[in-house]
Amino acid sequence: MTDLSAVVAGPDSAGLGEELESLDVTVSRIDGPVTGGTLDDAGIDDAALFVITDTAEATGIAVAKDRNPDVRAVVYATDSLPEFAKGQADLAVDPELLSAAVVADELVAGA
Repeated sequence: MTDLSAVVAGPDSAGLGEELESLDVTVSRIDGPVTGGTLDDAGIDDAALFVITDTAEATGIAVAKDRNPDVRAVVYATDSLPEFAKGQADLAVDPELLSAAVVADELVAGA
């Protein structure tokens, strides 16, 4: 059993949040815009992972890292990450290349 927690922001049609939950990761979700307030409400201060599934919310990576410098920022989306956010993301994965189950296993193993 793990004591990891993750914040998943954006639509999660590939099911990465559910795969993380199946590995006993506590998952909080942000369904609207990623802001300092929504990150705080979702528990970013204690999260090991911050996952965005919509690259339009890429500015949230900087805000999440500001609130929790140790959080691992993961982009799980088919769209390209904007240039300004590429250096802030720890990992970017296209769901068409790796399944949510594989990504969740790797994230938990690497934590």
